[in-house]
Amino acid sequence: MFKFCSLLMILSAINQALLGDTLTVGATAPQVSGLDNTGQMIDLGSELQSGTTLLFFYPMAMTPGCTQQACSLRDNWSLLQERAVKVYGISSDSVESQQKFLSRHNFPFPLIADTDKRIAKAFGKSRWSRHAYLFHNGKLVWLDTSASTRQQADDVLQALDTLDLK
Repeated sequence: MFKFCSLLMILSAINQALLGDTLTVGATAPQVSGLDNTGQMIDLGSELQSGTTLLFFYPMAMTPGCTQQACSLRDNWSLLQERAVKVYGISSDSVESQQKFLSRHNFPFPLIADTDKRIAKAFGKSRWSRHAYLFHNGKLVWLDTSASTRQQADDVLQALDTLDLK
C-alpha cells in the first residue's frame, strides 16, 4: 500500500506540473458545480460568494489518509461552525462512493463527486493531490496545496485565526 501511495504522489506531482498553476490567494472563486453525495447539484460558484467556505480535495474516499483528513474536519466541526465556515469535500469518486464514505464516518458536511474532474481542473489541481481552499465572499483567502491528513482542521483553524475576514 505504501508503494502504491508513493507512486500516486509522484504521478500527482508530474501531473500538477503539466496542469499549470493552482489558484492563488486573491483569485475569484471558479464558477463550477457538481453532484453531492445525495445526487443534488451544488453550485460551488454561488456557494463561495458569501461567507467563509472551505473546499478540501482528497484523492480517494475510504483510504486511510483521506479518511483522516475528513475526520479531522468532522471532529472539529463545532469549532468550524462557531466561525460560520461552510465545508465541502471533493474527490473524483462517484456519488455512491461519496454517500458510502459520508455514512460510514458520519460527516456533517456534503461530499461532491467530481467524476469528470471539471472542478479539479478549475482549481488547477490533479486528481491525486490533496488541497484545501478557504474562500471568503468569493475570494480565495488561504490555500494549502499539500494539505495534511490528521492536521487539516488545525491548519484551517490556524489560518482563520490569522486572517482578517470582515
